Amino acid sequence: MYSQSGEWDIISMPRFIDKIKRITSLRSFRARIFIVVFIVGLIPCIVLRESILYSYEARAISVRESEVQNQLKIIADHLITYNYLQDQSSEAVNAELEQLSNLYDGRVIIINGNFKIIKDTYGISVGKNIISEEVIRCFKGENATKYDKDNGFIEMTIPIIENISDEINGTETSIVRGVMLTSVATDTISITLDILGRTAWIIEVAMLVAVFVLAMLFSGMLAKPFNKVTDAINEVKSGYSDEALSVPDYKETEHIVEAFNKVLGRMRTIDQSRQEFVSNVSHELKTPITSIKLLAESLLMQDDVPQELYKEFMQDIVGEINREDTVIGDLLELVKLDKTNAELEVADYSINEIIERILKRLVPIARQTDIELVFESAREVAAQVDEVKLTLAFTNFVENAIKYNKEHGSVHVTLDCDHQNFTVKVSDTGIGIPEEAFDRIYERFYRVDKSHSREIGGTGLGLAIARNIVLMHRGTVDIESELDVGTTFTITIPLIYTGYKKE
Repeated sequence: MYSQSGEWDIISMPRFIDKIKRITSLRSFRARIFIVVFIVGLIPCIVLRESILYSYEARAISVRESEVQNQLKIIADHLITYNYLQDQSSEAVNAELEQLSNLYDGRVIIINGNFKIIKDTYGISVGKNIISEEVIRCFKGENATKYDKDNGFIEMTIPIIENISDEINGTETSIVRGVMLTSVATDTISITLDILGRTAWIIEVAMLVAVFVLAMLFSGMLAKPFNKVTDAINEVKSGYSDEALSVPDYKETEHIVEAFNKVLGRMRTIDQSRQEFVSNVSHELKTPITSIKLLAESLLMQDDVPQELYKEFMQDIVGEINREDTVIGDLLELVKLDKTNAELEVADYSINEIIERILKRLVPIARQTDIELVFESAREVAAQVDEVKLTLAFTNFVENAIKYNKEHGSVHVTLDCDHQNFTVKVSDTGIGIPEEAFDRIYERFYRVDKSHSREIGGTGLGLAIARNIVLMHRGTVDIESELDVGTTFTITIPLIYTGYKKE
């Protein structure tokens, strides 16, 4: 039991470390979701804490200012009532000033109309003159309040106003007789703010822990469908499953799985084509050898073989050798075209002349089944092409149109161009190609009608070679066909060569 447990620990620890690395890697989808969710949760926590502290501080300062200002206004009225600016012996007023100073742990300075300090609860500035912007503005009837957060006090100036009534005119005049300059400590507010800040910090930390946990769970939940996709792909890669994937959790996973299923289907088709290709190559190469062997053995087994029979057998052997040579030549041509570094010898050529030469060479083949070859050109076309390879491609298209045509039929080759591409259409009146075979006709050795193709001959590599050459020219091949009516291949190639990109 212990050894099993120990073995499990040894095996699982590297996997656990790899998992942690995957989660913490910034390239990880889950890590990025976690960071986004955590930041989205972190910002409100910080904003909430700062808002609470700022709101409390602003509110506390406002309340303190309002309280002190109300009491200062009452004392200012008493200063006028007791004529304190001329006589500072009033015990009642002095008691109020000392009480206010002690209550708010502050300092009260009274300044008369000559900017002279007549009262200082600290008792250190009496008799001195004070001139400042706040004092001057206060003598003009303006209150001033300043909060010094760094030094922890509120400074306020309150005008000492005397109201004089004119009984004759029935008016009242307000005259500023002096100024009360007051400094109020904010220690209690700071202490409360510190306590509130620590409480808010504790709450914030608790919220961040909760956000962290939720972010981990949420990111794991969001990333789970992608893990399903990965696991399903790994199963297919390992050969445990060959079924189409389905992870419909998100639209994104549906698109990924859909694309993967298409690629998987394409890979299976390629694999099947590869197997068929190997089988066909083996058959195509073995058949002539078998025939040659049988013919040679027949000659060896007979004594005094008549010259006519000997000559007939040798002609058959030469035919089979030519057939073998044709298959090998086409295979070698395909290998050269399949190389990613295959290059074209591009130059400016007249496409009209190329097609005319091809049709001229194929006229004897067409006459064997009374096929009419027709070439129609809308204009003279010059393009940058590899003349040798393009001739081979067009020859294969036209030769196929002749071979798979009906007796007394026709093959029409049409040439046209626009400002970017030239187009060659090869149309026949032959047996046609079923629509389900459109995607496979370019596969090597693939034949729609194997029995009919065997009678016609050929290697089954012509269209594969032709399409590869067109692709090397950055062109396209389209097909339209109807059974027993005919087939049209449309080849479109750029007039100016732009370089080959393997597809």
